[in-house]
Amino acid sequence: MRSEQSNHEGELIEYLHSARLWAKGVVFNPAGFTHTSVALRDAIAAINLPVIEVHLSNIYAREEFRHQSLIAPVCAGSISGFGWYSYVLGLYALKNIVQIKNRLWCRRTSWLIKAARTLPIDQANVDKLDLDNVPV
Repeated sequence: MRSEQSNHEGELIEYLHSARLWAKGVVFNPAGFTHTSVALRDAIAAINLPVIEVHLSNIYAREEFRHQSLIAPVCAGSISGFGWYSYVLGLYALKNIVQIKNRLWCRRTSWLIKAARTLPIDQANVDKLDLDNVPV
C-alpha cells in the first residue's frame, strides 16, 4: 500500500497512472477536483482499476454545487461524511472488490481449463464452447 497526496491535478493524474504498474485498486480523495476535473475522471477511466472515491465531509450536506461528482460515474463506489474513517471504509470496500474480482477470475479460468482438457483443441470444438454461460 502507498499513500500519495498533492494539491495539483497533474500530479494526481500521474499517481493514478503509476498505480497501473503496482496496485490492484485505488482509494482516492479528489477533494475540490471532484466537481470540476474531467481530466481526473478520464485518468480514472483509463487506468482500468477499481477506484473508491472518498470524502471526509458529506458532500451532499454542503453547497449545492458540491452535490455533483464528475468522478463518481467512473468509480466502483463513493464514501463520504465519515471524517478520517472514510479512508478505512474505502479500504474495506476496495479489499472486498479485489477479492471478489480474484474469485471470479479463478472460477472462469478453472472452467476454461476444464473445458480445454475435455475437448481436443480445434476450431470446431472452440465454436462449441458456450462462452456466454461461463460460471461466475
